[in-house]
Amino acid sequence: MRIVFAMVLDESKEIPVADLGERLGALRLCEASALDAMRRSLARHGQMTAAVGFVDGGSVEIIDGFKRLRAARALGWATLRAQVVEVDASGATLLIAALHAARNLTELEEGWLVRALYREHGLLQPAIAQRLGRHKSWVHRRLMLVEALDPAVQADVRLGLLAPRAAVVLGQLPRGNQHATAGVVIRRGLTVRQAELMVAELLECSDDVSLGPGESPITRRDWPRRRGPGLRPTRAARRG
Repeated sequence: MRIVFAMVLDESKEIPVADLGERLGALRLCEASALDAMRRSLARHGQMTAAVGFVDGGSVEIIDGFKRLRAARALGWATLRAQVVEVDASGATLLIAALHAARNLTELEEGWLVRALYREHGLLQPAIAQRLGRHKSWVHRRLMLVEALDPAVQADVRLGLLAPRAAVVLGQLPRGNQHATAGVVIRRGLTVRQAELMVAELLECSDDVSLGPGESPITRRDWPRRRGPGLRPTRAARRG
């Protein structure tokens, strides 16, 4: 990962929570359980690691530390310790990838980063590939993933209703069919593997399976049973 152009302006310091923004938080997922764990950790141990941010207008926008910021707000903290780096908005977006190189972002998060660099910051795909240290085909695949995935399905992932990997699987379907199928995955509590089997079968039967508005074979009550035991929800999923 060759994103090594951010220069530290200051040592970490206490910054008023009211002056910290999270505009770039839209590029990251934040599970409710992880946020709750962070809140408990801050309450018990205090802040162990400084957040990272950059100056944008009159505030410091967070690059790394969204859970820490949200947990601090929930706890009513007045300040949060953060390290400020000298970088612009596009550089901050690239820095998210660099800071998480060892902790792997999900494919969706990678796609959101690439789309932001391409659509919002005007970087061409070869330039994005060079700055991320990736092949240009990788950049193209991530961009196509989020461009082709129904925004409603992406919203389900953000809400924690659908696993990111399941959303990637659903991206193989025509966009108009993705949300209806996501509803089946969510209601039935299907695993990612079960979602893969369902999508594969739908693609094979695309000529006679309709997922348009209203009644369709995929939304019928007995669909998983008719498709065999491999697509039945797990006991854990049924309990959840």
